[in-house]
Amino acid sequence: MISGEAAGRVEILDAVKPGSDRKSRGGGAGASRVTAKRGYSHPEMLQLMEAVVERENMKTAWLRVKGNKGAAGVDGMTVDVLLPYLREHWSSLKEDLLAGRYQPRPVRKVEIPKPGGGMRQLGIPTVLDRLIQQALHQVLQPIFDPTFSASSYGFRPGRGAQQAVAQAKVYVAEGKRWVVDLDLEKFFDRVNHDILMARLARRIKDQRVLRLIRRYLQAGVMGSGLVSPRTEGTPQGGPLSPLLSNILLDDLDKELERRGHSFCRYADDCNTYVGSRRAGERLMASLSHFLTDKLKLKVNEAKSAVDRPWRRKFLGYSMTWHRRPRLKVAPTSLDRFKNKVRERLRGGQGRNVKRQIEELIPLLRGWVNYFRLAEVKGVLEDLDGWLRRRFRCILWRQWKRSYTRAKNLMKRGLSEERAWRSATNGRGPWWNAGASHMNEAFPKRFFDELGLVSLLDHLRLIQSTS
Repeated sequence: MISGEAAGRVEILDAVKPGSDRKSRGGGAGASRVTAKRGYSHPEMLQLMEAVVERENMKTAWLRVKGNKGAAGVDGMTVDVLLPYLREHWSSLKEDLLAGRYQPRPVRKVEIPKPGGGMRQLGIPTVLDRLIQQALHQVLQPIFDPTFSASSYGFRPGRGAQQAVAQAKVYVAEGKRWVVDLDLEKFFDRVNHDILMARLARRIKDQRVLRLIRRYLQAGVMGSGLVSPRTEGTPQGGPLSPLLSNILLDDLDKELERRGHSFCRYADDCNTYVGSRRAGERLMASLSHFLTDKLKLKVNEAKSAVDRPWRRKFLGYSMTWHRRPRLKVAPTSLDRFKNKVRERLRGGQGRNVKRQIEELIPLLRGWVNYFRLAEVKGVLEDLDGWLRRRFRCILWRQWKRSYTRAKNLMKRGLSEERAWRSATNGRGPWWNAGASHMNEAFPKRFFDELGLVSLLDHLRLIQSTS
């Protein structure tokens, strides 16, 4: 006979055995298999904690956490040592979870800069807590997701930002040419725990799961060696936070649906499209009251507005003013992209240009893939020119001396007289990078041969194959 502890070890080892992850990376797929295999028709009435710690669900959660990697939490444990830890401690961990005794560790406070200025606070859970949160997420998502609004696009299986932006374009084309752009002030920091738990309790009957989620909400935040208690908010950084935000904001979605409005929401970014400014202003006032009164959330008046859609951005996109609007990359998204490129190239001064291009390619491809719905393509052509100019500027700086500059320009086919005149013109690197002598010496063909991705060409390729 196998002891309880040994059986637990065999179970977790079997659950995370390398090479056994058959179709295990789909969001929530493990939980779906659990409920389907057991034949439950009303998963909200389950003993949900048993579904959370079930072998297939834990295997899927472990593979997801392993694939995401991520930083260590307050205990310093990395993803690499999680499996050995589970081999030794899974039996007791599972027992604590089933008995409702498990206590999460505090999250590690991390601050990152916001694109629009200021700092965003993240809370990094320990890798063990990330595993348990992921397992919870996989069980809860199939319960709550079918009840969410069709106009909610954030952090949901099979949905994304591009679908939200495409739908927003449809609303504007239908004549709703005013947008109520609603920004919630510090949403993730202001979530009311009692209201959120009440929404969860509508469909979750397992008190152990409810208690565990509340413990995660109330787990302290460690910063500078001190743990601060938390009475509100759900810090970004854990696998469970996006689902909890959708559960809370589903009340907002249902209210907008009840009123018959056309809207798109992605996490805490919500745009509602109306036919006139006056209608938009009335809606803004009533929604502000609803959010404050019902959900205890505050609208950021400085960032919220009733305006024309082409004067605002939504998920990085904007659109033209035409009756049949065309999607485009928002100006702030262009600035953010340029800053990222500058940061990458600034760290590579003095290095081989080909190597720098190779390291930049993932950023370029990922950026174009996100903005694959863009229909105004002149901006990407300008960006292509700007990128080539950045690399010409790097070359000019690397040459340093006038003699080296003249010599290299002559190697690229310029006459001796023109090469020396250009090398000694006394202008700065950026000016020279855009001048005719550098464009002639290093044309687009040169950078194509080095593998520099053309943003415009890559966009056309994506759009032609989609």
